[in-house]
Amino acid sequence: MSAHPTDAVLDLLMGHQRLLHDGDGTHGRRCARCRDAQRGRIDVHVRAGRAIPMLLPAFPAKSPNPDKVLGHLPDLAEELSIAFLEELCARVAEVHPPGAHLIICSDGRVFNDVVGIPDAHVSAYQREMADVLRRLGTAHISLYSLDDVYPGTDPAAMRRKLWADHAPELEALRDEVRGGGPMLGLYRGITRFLYEDARTPAFQGSNATLQRESRKRAYEVIGRSQAWGNLLSVLHPDAVRLSIHPQPCGHEKFGIFLQHTGDEDRWLTPWHAVAVEERGRFRLMKHRAAKDAGGRLVLRDGRPSHYVLPTTDHPTSSKG
Repeated sequence: MSAHPTDAVLDLLMGHQRLLHDGDGTHGRRCARCRDAQRGRIDVHVRAGRAIPMLLPAFPAKSPNPDKVLGHLPDLAEELSIAFLEELCARVAEVHPPGAHLIICSDGRVFNDVVGIPDAHVSAYQREMADVLRRLGTAHISLYSLDDVYPGTDPAAMRRKLWADHAPELEALRDEVRGGGPMLGLYRGITRFLYEDARTPAFQGSNATLQRESRKRAYEVIGRSQAWGNLLSVLHPDAVRLSIHPQPCGHEKFGIFLQHTGDEDRWLTPWHAVAVEERGRFRLMKHRAAKDAGGRLVLRDGRPSHYVLPTTDHPTSSKG
């Protein structure tokens, strides 16, 4: 007997779940807590016979650190992830004919000034991402950003408006981080990103100062991200909420990988890494690591695209 469409959709999503493995009782794809947390939002659309809306805050802009990325424009790393997400939505349509529609809510404009990315780079990244979708012919994915919320508004004014209307209290965020749990893990992950992104070849300060500044800016990034999420909840109250970050078991947000296989580093994303081909398969690596591994840079239309790692075949030794 075939599975109910809601269960079939859940099976597809949970096959690519990005989960916090913190001993909280989860049991993988069949975890009842994880399924129950998403079932209602999916089932209401299935029963109504309409496409399942899904929101994914992601694809903000490339890291400003050249040791992590090839440049400030999307490359094969983004294309592979978009192709994967489009394929996932198409598979949803096989078990629920109205399908799914994924809105990628690009959050680069939300916090790029805190991360050290110019607004011009965010604009160029967003334009190129639109070109990626057109080039791949995606039928189930669209892009949305703060520019769509406040058209024609100065970027700094956009951010001030978002913060004033939707941001949490920073002191409440600090209390939540001090309380431990998933928020502490998120804070540490964001702090690590900020520290790494700021350690460019031009950096001249001390590690201690950079670590202190990164911890301070992490609260700002998390607060703005929550403000963006709060706004999206108002605009799309019935959508399934996806996240690039690992989520605890049973959370209202569903953590999802952006490719077929998860990387060794669960925090690695296309905008903090490069695509690397090895023996016909792609994975993500930091730019410096790909170069140090002897990777060969591949250009496409004159622009850096990805790396190909050398294959090393070790002869099998025999013992007599």
